[in-house]
Amino acid sequence: MRDKRKLKLKKFYFHPITVFLFLTIVVVILSWILSLFQTQATYKTVNVITNELEPNLIAVENLLSFDGLKFIISNAAKNFLSFGPLGTLLISLIGLTIAEGTGFIETLTRRHISKIPKSIFTFLILFVSIISSLINEVGYAILIPLIALIYFINNRNPILGIVTAFCGVSFGYGVSIFVGSMEISLMNYTKSAALLVDDTTHIALTSNLIFIMVATVILSIVGTIIIEKIIAPRIGKYKKDKDFSKTEQYRIINLEEEEQKELEREKYQKRGLQFALVMSILVLFIFVYSLIPKLPFSGMLLDMKEKTYLNQLFGDNSYFQDGFTYLVSLVFILSGIAYGIGSKSVKNDKEMIENCSKKFANLGSIFILMFVVSQFIAIFRKSNIGMVITSWLANLLSIMPISGIPLIVISLLLIAISNFFLTSPTSKWMIFSPVVVPMFMQSNISPQFAQIVMRAGDSMTKGFTPLLASFVIYIGYLNIYNLQKEKPYTIRKSLQMISPYFLLISATWILLVVGWYIIGLPIGSGVFPTL
Repeated sequence: MRDKRKLKLKKFYFHPITVFLFLTIVVVILSWILSLFQTQATYKTVNVITNELEPNLIAVENLLSFDGLKFIISNAAKNFLSFGPLGTLLISLIGLTIAEGTGFIETLTRRHISKIPKSIFTFLILFVSIISSLINEVGYAILIPLIALIYFINNRNPILGIVTAFCGVSFGYGVSIFVGSMEISLMNYTKSAALLVDDTTHIALTSNLIFIMVATVILSIVGTIIIEKIIAPRIGKYKKDKDFSKTEQYRIINLEEEEQKELEREKYQKRGLQFALVMSILVLFIFVYSLIPKLPFSGMLLDMKEKTYLNQLFGDNSYFQDGFTYLVSLVFILSGIAYGIGSKSVKNDKEMIENCSKKFANLGSIFILMFVVSQFIAIFRKSNIGMVITSWLANLLSIMPISGIPLIVISLLLIAISNFFLTSPTSKWMIFSPVVVPMFMQSNISPQFAQIVMRAGDSMTKGFTPLLASFVIYIGYLNIYNLQKEKPYTIRKSLQMISPYFLLISATWILLVVGWYIIGLPIGSGVFPTL
């Protein structure tokens, strides 16, 4: 008898670059099909001068037309160079590579961070990641590379570190322990919509402060449990290349010499950390001083044209917001150099620059990926598909005869669904606020609580869509640390890894918002869920 052998089809993995190229083509073709059917939607905005609703017509734009193809070709360079994650990641990596190249991050990790229990360190990562949204989306560019490196040095899977940092920033976006850029972005739309019902409505910047402070802690605790109990076991351990085995005889012969070298090395490392600490304190002092107005040579990072301090700090033209990534990078650069001098880990500037250059050697693929993703997102935005879908969802909500808890939950879910297609919280709230806020107020729910529903809906699905610009950093770093290059992390696999976090945190958000409404706790100073 002949042996019957089963033929096994080899599973083929498309690289994310290929997938995003394919998705770009799909969007172009889809825009052509939808434009043939004259797909459009109408959404309403509030005229701030007349305080009246004005209709706005938005239609899907055909990108397979002459003008559409001209846009795709002529704006390719502009789309890439203006792509937000590109600049922030480059700037943050300069600081991180210098700090890594001098040995600062490795020594700090091994001597101090490695002593922190895993669950506590996970909580700290999530907590810092969540409050990083205080300043837009800089957390992605700073925390994902940093945490991956710390995990790698600490002999823990860097893939888990990437997932933890990404989930913290994404699914906790918009909450913090202090008011930030989100308030500045959303408050004007909330106020304009509230004035349609009550012209005496006042929306303060601190109207959501109590809620977001509590939410930050709760999301960090729940997130820690999800990471440690569910995601970490699934990801498993990181298998590094095995070191060459050394004979026991060799180890005994060189034991005294190695101990002497280790003592000397520890001495220099300790001095290096002291130098780095002094430099960090000095830089942070200058940094904080530049945020204090009306002192000699202070206020450099504030937009002094604004009247209120929060607008000076988080307004559209704030130097603090625009320069925050560079300032963090500068802390790493100067601290790394100080450590290198104190520990004598680098001999001169040429050696330090050479060490840093080597760290950039593996980053070529992520910049190619960024180019492709920047085109995909720009083309999708140009097609107006996301705006049309969001407008449909807002109009669907407006015709629903609901109030109370059903209104809160459905509003939350519709905003969350729209976030798959329109990731900008400002653009979403511009469309949803004239619908959500009046409906809430007519149901005796405060406009400030409507803004919380917007925050929760935006955060629930923030990291679960490839249309999020910073998703490219997440998937790019997964593939940098991927040991099986023949099996790259695809969009599907990347989303599967965070799906438990996405589902459980979404449930947490819903329970938190509904529970807060039922109990009636204050959401801000003198502000409650109900009117």
